Formats: sequence, structure tokens, C-alpha cells
Amino acid sequence: MARFYDVHPENPQRRTITQVVALLREGGLIVYPTDSGFALGCRIDAREAVDRIRSIRHLDDRHHFTLVCRDFAQLGQFVEVSNPVFRAVKAATPGPFTFILPASREVPRRLAHPKKRTVGVRIPDNVVTRDLLDELGEPLLSSTLLLPGESEPPTEGWEIAERLEHQVDAVLDSGDQGKEPTTVVDLSGPEPEIVRQGAGEERVWRW
Repeated sequence: MARFYDVHPENPQRRTITQVVALLREGGLIVYPTDSGFALGCRIDAREAVDRIRSIRHLDDRHHFTLVCRDFAQLGQFVEVSNPVFRAVKAATPGPFTFILPASREVPRRLAHPKKRTVGVRIPDNVVTRDLLDELGEPLLSSTLLLPGESEPPTEGWEIAERLEHQVDAVLDSGDQGKEPTTVVDLSGPEPEIVRQGAGEERVWRW
């Protein structure tokens, strides 16, 4: 049975954050708010939780998981970043952007794209997410909460808790998350490619 937490959007309750991070450290799977809707999240090494994400979303091994990072220093541990990419990513973070970049050796092979060895990374602009990451001390392996056969993600925490009560361990609802998914930009090739235009403002990506 999933635990439901009603979290203050600007001053998240310390006790709640601590309890949720304890669940994550035990290998749990949570639903949490970001600046672009709800996401499923777990620790990088939580194999069973990752399998549950794949099951909930019906994902195959070509899916790009996203490492949600606290700051740019943490992001840099998990992806290879050239100077031009550094400047492009730095200018757009924190915010509703996901960047596809070559994975470093810190990323388990099973979590990277099987052919391209890439992974998604982002630094969201959300207080609840930031507090979770501060307490956890490592990125959250995440995937947008978009359920199979549905074109729009769920936006009500209580509804998510009811629908996924036996598939996740906790649902955090702060009532303040954005409704539009991130803008996804692939920076792993010779030229930037906008994979999906979402909540991130439109801009020209160039080296």
C-alpha cells in the first residue's frame, strides 16, 4: 500500500523528506512532483524498483531514463560534458529541460541506451525535488509518470495513490508541479537535436 504525503510546496516538512528518503534507501519507488509534472523515482542501484518503473510504464530497453540531479556538479559525475555542452546546459538549468548526453562510467550499463550509451539528465526547479536530492545525496533515477494508453499524465496526487497503490511505495503531492513535460534536447551528436518541445522555452541550440 503506497503511503501518501501532502507536502508543503515552499517549505517541505523535514520529517516527511527524511521518511521518503529512508524508503528510497531501502530500494523503494516513489512518485514525486517536479516542475514538469509527477515523476517516478528510485535510486540508481535499486534494480527491483527500476523493473517496476518499466512495468508501470510498459518501457523497453531503448527507453532513456533520466537522472534528476541536485546541481551541475552532481550532473557532471554521470555524463560526459564538453565545454560547449557545459555552456548550453548551464544556461538552461535549473528548469524544465532534459538533456541526452553520453553516459559516464558511473552509470550502470543496464540504465543507458543499449546502442548509444546515452542517458537523460536534468536539474529541476522545484523545492520538494531539491530537498529530496539534498537529503538523498545522489541523483534520482526517474521517468515521467505517463501511464500506458494515456496521452496526458495524471495531475492529482490522490488519484495517483489510488491507481498505483500496490505498485509504488510512496506518493508525494505538493500541488505546485507543472503540467507540461520537459523539453528534451539531444546533445550527444555533432549537432543539437530537439527531441520534444515541452515546457522549456524555445531557443536556438548551437555550439
